[in-house]
Amino acid sequence: MALLSKLVSASNRDKSTSELSLVPSRRYQRLWFFSILITSLVALIPLATMTVINYYQDQRAYCAEINFALSQILSNTKRTLELVIEERRSALSLIVIEHTYEDLISDNRLAGILSNLKNSFGDFVDLGLIDSEGNQSFYSGPYDLKGRKYKDQSWFHEVNLHRVYTSDVFMGYRGFPHFIIAIKHEKENGDFFVLRATIDMDLINRQIYSLDLDQSTDAFIINRDGILQTSSKFYGDVLDKCDIDLPFPSQNRVVIEAPEHTEKWITRGYTEIQGTPFILMTIKQQQNPLRHWISHRSSLLWFLGIITILILIVIVYRSTYMVNQLRNADQRRAKAFHNIEYTNKMATIGRMAGSVAHEINNPLAIINEKAGLLKDMVDFTEDFTQKEKVLTLVDSILNSVNRCSQVTHRLLGFAKRMDIRSELIDLERLMREVVGFMGNDAINRNISVNYDIPETIPHIESDRGLLQQIFLNIINNAFAAVEDGGRIDISVTEQSNDMVTVVISDNGSGISEENLKHIFEPFYSTKGEFGTGLGLSITHDIITKLGGHIDVESELGKGTRFFVTLPTRKYDYLE
Repeated sequence: MALLSKLVSASNRDKSTSELSLVPSRRYQRLWFFSILITSLVALIPLATMTVINYYQDQRAYCAEINFALSQILSNTKRTLELVIEERRSALSLIVIEHTYEDLISDNRLAGILSNLKNSFGDFVDLGLIDSEGNQSFYSGPYDLKGRKYKDQSWFHEVNLHRVYTSDVFMGYRGFPHFIIAIKHEKENGDFFVLRATIDMDLINRQIYSLDLDQSTDAFIINRDGILQTSSKFYGDVLDKCDIDLPFPSQNRVVIEAPEHTEKWITRGYTEIQGTPFILMTIKQQQNPLRHWISHRSSLLWFLGIITILILIVIVYRSTYMVNQLRNADQRRAKAFHNIEYTNKMATIGRMAGSVAHEINNPLAIINEKAGLLKDMVDFTEDFTQKEKVLTLVDSILNSVNRCSQVTHRLLGFAKRMDIRSELIDLERLMREVVGFMGNDAINRNISVNYDIPETIPHIESDRGLLQQIFLNIINNAFAAVEDGGRIDISVTEQSNDMVTVVISDNGSGISEENLKHIFEPFYSTKGEFGTGLGLSITHDIITKLGGHIDVESELGKGTRFFVTLPTRKYDYLE
């Protein structure tokens, strides 16, 4: 609102305080505020809407990109793992199909087969031949595991039921992480045996480590119990319990977006490795979508911010301009109503003045007639005592009546339009007559009045009564402004364009710059309850009607000078 007040004051620098007070400012403050608010909403809501839409589109694209990348990792790694594990299962199945139990019941024979498997596929650690009672009768490998009993092991029951079994990763007797592939084969007599192979975890780790993953992406394998089958960047080492929600079983790749209870967000993908208890997991720790959008749309946001600021500047400026224009229009309307009110008040004063003048003129006429009759009676009486003294007194009464008649005549000039009489006027004589009205005041207060009126100043054609009223108002104000012992100077200069200028200056208190702007306004007074504020306003109007103009210069503490410029020839208004 300070901006509005500043702009309003700037746009109305030449307007009066009284006019500004005619129109309440609170209304314009509300209008200014709601104008800016509504226009800003209309202009900025589409921008904000497009920004929100862009944010959600960017979020969807960002998440879709992450989902696609994880889906690709899952799909490719799943196929690779299923292929390498199936290759080894197929190789073991081929061995039990092509060889009878009798062909395999030899440690040397198993050692040869193990050597061939290592050479062909790699990652085979050992081979064991287990009978239907769970006894490992024959074994080939780096450990002393011949004769181990597996009848009570869960994996033995699983392979007995499903013929092919791939285990979880476990430590076992070997003391390092591994998993087994076991193949059941039935003999012709109804009995069976199991060919069991230990697979090194390097087989799976190679597939995981070969993935080109960034620092925020992790790929690992867990089982159904949430035990890590491979090491993980974020969740621990092999055989650690993974603190993650177990996924729902699915052979298809599934990608889930879920916010964590931290500043980061995660996208989780998983798929089951067919024929194994393994679940391939991929984890992507991503930025908060809002931060990602801000970092990737910084140029757009800068542009949006600049556009928003420019829009707000234009809205504030236009709203302020609009409200100021409306305020000025209301002030002009208020001034018009004020002038109408002033005109009505002046008309009322005129009617009152006319009524008063009329009532005074009747007794004055009677006094004038009676005094004239008394003068005639005294004058024609030869033996009247003290004749000269009485005649002198009667003349004084007649002069006073004549003076009162002139006053009422001027008063009637305010009440109604009277004919203005044009005559040749000697300005020096006129000014001395006007000052004469203030003669007693000048003597009592020791105020010196100085004249500088050259003899070459021409007489002017104008109305004597109006000129007396003009200069009486100005000189009266000068007497009020100066202190006792003050000075008033009156000078007249001739202008080159048939005009003369009367300068009335004093060394009084002066007028402030703020008050100087309003001294010719009706009812504006610096005298408080002792002034009506009409003197200089009427003076200004009369001078204008006579074809002249009035100017004023003043400085506080140094005095005031009035410049009254009048035409020397009869103005058209007087014709």
